[in-house]
Amino acid sequence: MTLELDVQIALDLPGLPAEADFRRWVEAALAGADYRQDAELTLRIVNEAESAALNERYRHKPGPTNVLSFPFEAPPEVDSALLGDIVICAPVLLREAIVQGKTPEAHWAHLVAHGVLHLLGYAHDEAQAAAMESLEIQILAGLGFPDPYGDSHD
Repeated sequence: MTLELDVQIALDLPGLPAEADFRRWVEAALAGADYRQDAELTLRIVNEAESAALNERYRHKPGPTNVLSFPFEAPPEVDSALLGDIVICAPVLLREAIVQGKTPEAHWAHLVAHGVLHLLGYAHDEAQAAAMESLEIQILAGLGFPDPYGDSHD
């Protein structure tokens, strides 16, 4: 599998993960989901204003959110490795890490993996939520991070 990853940083914020970290987390999520094809995706790191605008426009919900995924579906006659776009709101992510008692790095890895799984078709619906969360736990464990859901699975 080859991965083409376009990382776009759309805000000036110190301490963001390196592009190599984003790549490692995306690759781990793809491997954890047993995705064996070539992949291309964009990972955009944004401020609250951009996140809120996208959340309102595409989910019809007010305010910023931690991660948005925009899967790409090519027409049947087009062969494309493009999976889509992931948008992560850095300020929301950093606040959540503090509130949830996680390191920022662990929360970055979790939201990247979560976004990738959405691009691969996983959803929060009743049929897939447990499988998606289980995959996230496995992916993060493989990266050396604790269960992102804590004791909620006991």
